[in-house]
Amino acid sequence: MMTSTNLTDQRFAVVMPVYEDKEASTRLLNELFAEYGNRPYVVIVDDGSLHQPVQSTVLSDAGLSGVVIKLKRNVGHQRAIAIGLNYVADHHPDIGCTVVMDSDGEDTPQSIRQLVAPLSNSNVDVVVAQRKSRVETLRFKAFYLVYKALFQLLTGRKISFGNFMAIAPIGLKRLAAMQELWMHVAGCVLSSKLRIQTLALDRGPRYAGKSKMNFVGLALHGFRALMVFAEDVLVRVGMMCALVAGLTISASFLAIGLKLANFATPGWFSVALGILLLVLLQTGALTLMTLMLTGVVRAGAPNQIDYRAYIDGVEHVGQ
Repeated sequence: MMTSTNLTDQRFAVVMPVYEDKEASTRLLNELFAEYGNRPYVVIVDDGSLHQPVQSTVLSDAGLSGVVIKLKRNVGHQRAIAIGLNYVADHHPDIGCTVVMDSDGEDTPQSIRQLVAPLSNSNVDVVVAQRKSRVETLRFKAFYLVYKALFQLLTGRKISFGNFMAIAPIGLKRLAAMQELWMHVAGCVLSSKLRIQTLALDRGPRYAGKSKMNFVGLALHGFRALMVFAEDVLVRVGMMCALVAGLTISASFLAIGLKLANFATPGWFSVALGILLLVLLQTGALTLMTLMLTGVVRAGAPNQIDYRAYIDGVEHVGQ
């Protein structure tokens, strides 16, 4: 069992998606070696980079061993992580633990010791990093607060962590077998029923360049988290729509009663009944759309064995 005191004496895997971010990822690899020597087995997933493709020399130059997985096309941050985790689960299922981190430096190598320490407890399968502080724009912070509120409202669960996490072998085996991993990594961890411990960590500054994620991408990322819990969202939206439909029908009967009792002013009844009918129709349409989207999400989630189909080549460095 891995402990926080002997982490640097044992092998552990690091899964790192990289997309057009050579400078930052190179610095991160050098810091990994400076902090842990050649103990990390680094799995770099080059997510279809064209301008700055990752070469295996970045590992050998840093003194690290591992692989560079070249993808045939850009599949996105979450699927790139899913491919890396599936690769580790397939080729190194017994490695001490697996750390998922971004390549831009915001997930600091120095934090890995703290992150993996709780895995020494046999009752912990996954340790996730919760940010103590964020250096983000006001727009991003506002969106993030709305996203967390909507997520809790629609799923009944709280989400307060991202991709920076440490996974025990039993956790890696389960996550790699889940289709939800391909949609949203953090959402998959929440739905996995693994024993999760949250650890508050500071976010580091970006080493170089700018984030490739724009506001539309962030919004899509948030929706994908909801897709993981599509059935839960369907039930909650359905209950809400049923409640609204019930209130609408009751209000319609009330309007008809007022009309028959001659308490309605001229034109009021027609307007009120028309508005109530529109509300009822929109409620039904929302329920139908949610049901259809749930079916599409479940039917379209790729199976875990498909990860090899995305790989164009694998470059090995060291053992």
